[in-house]
Amino acid sequence: MASGEGSNFEALVHACRNGDIPAEVVLLVVNRETCGALSRATRLEIPTLVLDHRAVASREELDRRIAASFQQRGVDLVVMAGWMRIVTEVLIGAYPERLINIHPSLLPSFRGARAIQQALDAQVRLSGCTAHLVELEVDTGPILVQAAVPVLETDSAETLSERIHQQEHRILPLAVQLAAERLGLLESNS
Repeated sequence: MASGEGSNFEALVHACRNGDIPAEVVLLVVNRETCGALSRATRLEIPTLVLDHRAVASREELDRRIAASFQQRGVDLVVMAGWMRIVTEVLIGAYPERLINIHPSLLPSFRGARAIQQALDAQVRLSGCTAHLVELEVDTGPILVQAAVPVLETDSAETLSERIHQQEHRILPLAVQLAAERLGLLESNS
């Protein structure tokens, strides 16, 4: 699931295709027709579905449609990679402990939107990213993987965001692997 440019989506597709994760991305759901992730999906030949949140009566209805789309394709794990919508119990209940989010902070610090700007405003020296299982409260749930990124005195939201994105691309495939192993979907290599 993506709302933005889709760089994490693409990193995950490449990790699957390179054999880093014995899995396959079978569908990309976006909520905006202008979402950059759509062009990545087209180039990568991944099926897409646009479910505009403005065209449904409620968040629950959107989540019902999303869950049904994934269930029709036999999806085992769902990844929210830049999905800029709050999900409801409908989707969480359809994929308990199978819904993964990537967030641009070292949770539990700087939850919610604008996490990178929050870190800069707080003048922290260390930020980063977290891949976690989704629970009803925003940006909570068991943490799967985190990566730290130093905050430089010269950083802007854009420069810090770029370095955090590089780490997101690295840890998201690992988080998917860990979640799948935890659920017995893959055999552990250990």
